[in-house]
Amino acid sequence: MTVRNNEDRTGAPIQDNAPVEQMAQNNEAFSFATPTEFVDLPTKGKCYPEGHPLHNQETVEIRYMTAKDEDILTSQSLLKKGLAIDRLLQNVIVDKSIKVGELYTGDKNAILVAARITGYGEDYSANLTCQACGTNERYDFDLSDIKTNYGDGEVPGTTRTENNTFIFELPKSKVSVEVRMITGLEEKKLSDLAEKRKKLKLPEAPLTDQFRSIIVSVNGHTSSDAVGSFVENMPALDSKYLRGMYARVTPNIDLTQDVTCPNCSNETEVQLPFTVDFFWPK
Repeated sequence: MTVRNNEDRTGAPIQDNAPVEQMAQNNEAFSFATPTEFVDLPTKGKCYPEGHPLHNQETVEIRYMTAKDEDILTSQSLLKKGLAIDRLLQNVIVDKSIKVGELYTGDKNAILVAARITGYGEDYSANLTCQACGTNERYDFDLSDIKTNYGDGEVPGTTRTENNTFIFELPKSKVSVEVRMITGLEEKKLSDLAEKRKKLKLPEAPLTDQFRSIIVSVNGHTSSDAVGSFVENMPALDSKYLRGMYARVTPNIDLTQDVTCPNCSNETEVQLPFTVDFFWPK
């Protein structure tokens, strides 16, 4: 018995590779390219050393959040360790040579807000308590309305050094302080220190711990003893001034927005609250 050649019988070639080709077509049909966008960096990359992937780079490319990224945000182990947000940001940054822990605070905040917009949109609702009448209301914020402070404008009374630190005089003590920006990794150390104080039942010291981290020198003295001694005895007026000046001179996104209380019509400027609704909107 002779097996007939299908091509001879019907004029059609034998489709030995048909299943493989069909699978390839199916894979192609369900292959989606996640869109990306470029985020403006408040530092414009000026503060990163040579050799760093963001050195002198004004933007960073991120991809849109996906359902897989939501798995990170709902991971109980990551949430418990406080790693969910950093793991998410590391996941959406396209250039994997960029490490989230090495990002300066302003750049990290900019990426954080941009990632949230790609995932859940520009509208963000959060509860706030009116400082005038005590009414608790839910306010709607527009994340697309956030402005950026690039830190490259002239701030009277300040000097920017070649090391990207800032020097200014405090009004009460007349002490000249030099401050620097900190990275996400250094912020994590401050958070861990606060947690350690809590576990050991030691007094909380969020402000003085932060000041020790950001102050480089006091009247030119750079030793930790000199900085620590001044921080411990800094007048409250100088403390308030330092915090305000630090916010003005360091590159960051402006997280303040104006709100009006619907109960008493009190108008005030508030810091955008990062509640659980930010990445877990209802």
